[in-house]
Amino acid sequence: MCLNNLFSVLCFIFVVNFGFVSAQKCGDSMFFTPNGTYDINRRLVLSTLASDVSSQSNRYYNVLVGEGPGRIYAIGLCIPKTYPEVCSDCIQRTSEILSQNCPNQTDSWGWLRDETLCFVRYSNSSLFNKIDLKPTIGLYNNIMFQGNLTTYNRIWDALMNDMVTRTGQSRYMAAVSERIGNDNNIYALMQCIPGISSGDCEACLREIVRAYQSCCNGFIGGTVGKPVCFLRWERYRYFGAFGDTPSLPPQESQPAPRPSPSPSPPDGKKISSGAIVAIVVSAILFVVLLTLGLVCWKRRQSYKTLKPQSDDDMTSPQSLQFDFVTIEAATARFSANNKLGQGGFGEVYKGMLQNETEIAVKRLSRNSGQGTQEFKNEVMIVAKLQHKNLVKLLGFCLKGDEQILVYEFVPNKSLDYFLFDPAKKSQLDWTKRYNIIGGITRALLYLHQDSRLTIIHRDIKASNILLDIDMNPKIADFGLARNFRVDQIEDKTGRVVGTFGYMPPEYVTHGQFSTKSDVYSFGVLILEIVSGRKNSSFYQRDDFGGNLVTHVWRLWKNDSPLELIDPAIMESYNKDEVIRCIHIGLLCVQETPTNRPAMSTIFQMLTNSSIILPVSGPPGFFFRNRPESDQLAHGLEPGHSNSNSIPYSVDNDSITTITPR
Repeated sequence: MCLNNLFSVLCFIFVVNFGFVSAQKCGDSMFFTPNGTYDINRRLVLSTLASDVSSQSNRYYNVLVGEGPGRIYAIGLCIPKTYPEVCSDCIQRTSEILSQNCPNQTDSWGWLRDETLCFVRYSNSSLFNKIDLKPTIGLYNNIMFQGNLTTYNRIWDALMNDMVTRTGQSRYMAAVSERIGNDNNIYALMQCIPGISSGDCEACLREIVRAYQSCCNGFIGGTVGKPVCFLRWERYRYFGAFGDTPSLPPQESQPAPRPSPSPSPPDGKKISSGAIVAIVVSAILFVVLLTLGLVCWKRRQSYKTLKPQSDDDMTSPQSLQFDFVTIEAATARFSANNKLGQGGFGEVYKGMLQNETEIAVKRLSRNSGQGTQEFKNEVMIVAKLQHKNLVKLLGFCLKGDEQILVYEFVPNKSLDYFLFDPAKKSQLDWTKRYNIIGGITRALLYLHQDSRLTIIHRDIKASNILLDIDMNPKIADFGLARNFRVDQIEDKTGRVVGTFGYMPPEYVTHGQFSTKSDVYSFGVLILEIVSGRKNSSFYQRDDFGGNLVTHVWRLWKNDSPLELIDPAIMESYNKDEVIRCIHIGLLCVQETPTNRPAMSTIFQMLTNSSIILPVSGPPGFFFRNRPESDQLAHGLEPGHSNSNSIPYSVDNDSITTITPR
């Protein structure tokens, strides 16, 4: 129903007694070509937007991807302090609704109102620092207020006018009106996107209020949304937004009556028993508060060594700590029956908390290479990350020299458990393997580009990829991870750590690492997934070229890449997908980091088969027969025979430390 007497472009959708409501608007002037650059970038943005928004402390995220006609601007927004899981679910559903209902419109937006409120918008032009007041989508409850309508409208108007000003300053507000007779209050929520000015926010909200006043005075619930602002009011609490909200507008304050001064006791008389009780109670309260203050101060001091100074914007560790007794009970005192495996830094146990939540407990070895710094990394970095293809950190435990990490339990163990076992690898058909490659791609893209910090994992390998009940991958083990600030692209270390065969040449020889280090490791992993063979199984095998990447390169140059395919998937593989994955794997293991594609490019290569892949050159650590004088330049130790092998004792479950030259 369009309201001509309001604004010529204003149109409301009316809904009766609504619960789940999605209000979306698809652009009607600009369109994109399906599977074109804009569409690819749109899918890329929407695939990670839910985790991006929910991982922000203010539940707001904006991003720009691509250039030229393929450029896309996107915004995701939830109510501040919404639980991350609830926010992520809301953003994900809104993104899916827009993808379905706006299949090729360039500029689309939508508010979703269910368990919480969230907003998603994308466009090929900038969404920031400009106000869009058209169109308007409104929904209202058609039940009229039963009572003095004049009083109801007066209170509603006063509440809205007060909130408009306050929301313009803060971009978000939830408030409660004064009581209406013997009836309930009005519960109202306003929100603007952070990308507009306070004046534009206020102007948008005032238009929303006028829109309601022009059509719907007296209805006891409604929602109105524009591309940059939103209003909802009800006669009950919703979204959990009103737990500690004061009533508005403020009541006329009455001066508090002054207490009558207590008469002084007559000379020589005892103080009254009431005064004695008051003094005793005050003294007890003082002691209790002082004790609590000292306990809190001492606990805070004990955490100071945990938090790296450079990570002051990360999650506070206090909220994640488990009691050691709880961990012991959950794992039956670290029973051997609950042991899941052993990694480079310690043992992993299955556990169950009292609320029947299954957990994986990583108990760091006292003499392992992982010290306090690596422990800080896992707590401070992983706790902030929110992505379906990353293992979720639930908390940690510190007691004496015990260092324990508590993760969500992932039931199907790690990728290597299936991939390299002759009896189990058939459970991973090509569809599952292709899905695993895609999931790892999305997770690394999130770590490198879409999380608040640029995260370098530095130990991507099959044993660090866990599989959930549906065989979806989750990257684990962030003990070696490093984070970069926005303007940083690479770093250098004097302590090279990782697993041989997965580390790129520039890291092994010079200690240099960047996002392209993870890309190299990912390339090796892709080739392992296709072949079903460990990278280490090629060492000391001259007939296979000395290592996996050399072997694959020789097959590629001989136009026989399909010889690499794991026989276990011969009945299920898609030829084009397999060849494309091998090609991408070889691009990832190029010797020069700049020649390796970024994860955003890899994502596009995997999701759009029409993209022509560049020609691949020889990979890093490509071993030919070389004179001894040339061995150091290619990562070999002096004095080794010049066979086609890497002179390392390889253990994929261990972390190796070497000193770069």
